Amino acid sequence: MKNWKVAALTVLAGAAGGAGLGAAAVYWGWYDVSATASHTIAVHRLLDVAQVQAVRRRAADIEVPDLDDPVRARNGLALYQAHCVQCHGAPGVAPEPYALGLNPAPAALVGSARERPAADIYWIVREGIRMTGMPAWRYRLTDAEIWDVVAFMRVLPALSPRDYRAQADAAGPTARPQAVAPRVGDAAAGRDALQQYLCATCHAIPGVAGANHDVGPPLAGIASRPYIAGTLPNTQANMQRWLLAPDSIKPGSAMPDLGLSEQDARDIAAFLDTLR
Repeated sequence: MKNWKVAALTVLAGAAGGAGLGAAAVYWGWYDVSATASHTIAVHRLLDVAQVQAVRRRAADIEVPDLDDPVRARNGLALYQAHCVQCHGAPGVAPEPYALGLNPAPAALVGSARERPAADIYWIVREGIRMTGMPAWRYRLTDAEIWDVVAFMRVLPALSPRDYRAQADAAGPTARPQAVAPRVGDAAAGRDALQQYLCATCHAIPGVAGANHDVGPPLAGIASRPYIAGTLPNTQANMQRWLLAPDSIKPGSAMPDLGLSEQDARDIAAFLDTLR
C-alpha cells in the first residue's frame, strides 16, 4: 500500500512539475510561435492525434450520400479549382506562394482522400480545423456542394497530372444547388458565425473569445440601442438588412459588406438581440 501511495505521489508531482514548466514556457515566451519554426515533434504528434480522434468522433454518425454520380465529381472539381487548389495543390500543381508559408502546412489532399473516410473529409471541409488555416466552408458552400467536393476527392488519387489538367480545363460552372428552406434565427449559430465573418477582429463582443478590439464600436448592449448606425430603427429585421448591405443603409460606412448569407445574417441578428 505504501509503494502505491509513493507511486501515485510521484506521478502527481511529475504532472504538476510538467504543468508548471509548460505554464512558464507560455508566460515567459520561451515557446516559439513563429511560422518559420516547426512545432516540436512531440507537440506535432499530440496535435495530429487530437485532430484525427476529434474528427473521427464527430463524424461517426454522418450519413454518407451516394457519391458515385460523375456529375457530382465534376461539380466537386470546379469547386476544388475555385476554393481548394490554392492551398492544397493538385497532381502536378503547386499551392500558391502564400500557402507555402502556412504552418502547419496544408495537407496534400491526394493522401487525405486515401487515408480518411468520406464522412471525416466532409466534416473537415464543413467545420474546418482550428489553428491550421483550414476554414469552415459551411459558411461559403452548401452541404450539397461540400459533398460534391468529397466526391471529387475520392477520384483525385487516381488522376495523373495530365488527367487533372485535362479535367480542370474541361470543368464548367458548378450545377446550381437546390434552395434550402430558411429557418428562424438561431442565436447560438449566430455566435459561431461572428467568428467566421471576422466580426471579432473589429468589435468587443461579450462572451466571444478574442473579441476585444476597438476598431468598430463595442457590441455590448447593442440590442438596447434605439438605432443601428445612428439611422435605422433597431429591430432584428433591420439588423439583418444592415449586416447584408451596410453601405446601402449608411453610404461611406467603414462597416464592409462581408458577403453574409441571409441565414447567417438572420442568426447573427438573433445573437446580437441577446446583448442587452
